[in-house]
Amino acid sequence: MTISHLPAGPTDVPYEPWDGEDEALAAATAAGRRAAEWIRSLPQAPTPGPVGSWLLEDLPEAIEEATAALDPQDCDRMEPDGVMVDGAGGLDGETRRKLVFVPCAVQDARWLTPDQQIRLVAVASLVTGAARLLAEDPGTAITTGELSRMWALVDHAIA
Repeated sequence: MTISHLPAGPTDVPYEPWDGEDEALAAATAAGRRAAEWIRSLPQAPTPGPVGSWLLEDLPEAIEEATAALDPQDCDRMEPDGVMVDGAGGLDGETRRKLVFVPCAVQDARWLTPDQQIRLVAVASLVTGAARLLAEDPGTAITTGELSRMWALVDHAIA
């Protein structure tokens, strides 16, 4: 892999929100609350166990935290020294780990139907995908409605 050191742009330019940014982030938070509520409403494990408590507590919290923390300023960028830095769209490492664990965990949630399991995977994937969209191109994600489309898909998954 080659690391390119390109000249950096000015670092003292104040951040100007994108048109529709506040609304897009509010929609993200609301979608996260709806998804977390849906996850909490799923049938509980017949016997207590780590996967059951994770699905009931950790996953809905991670969904809410992720959607409330989305940040267009945390995008891919060049540091003043010319090194490219991958943004995270506001998603911290711990929350990301919880979300990417979903496809592995749902197979152990045998009390859930396959439909419920795949919906959980879809929600977690859409939330991590929304953060990646913001990290890669926040302006396009916000101004063209791509981010709004993600929340429509979350709503469809939890319906």
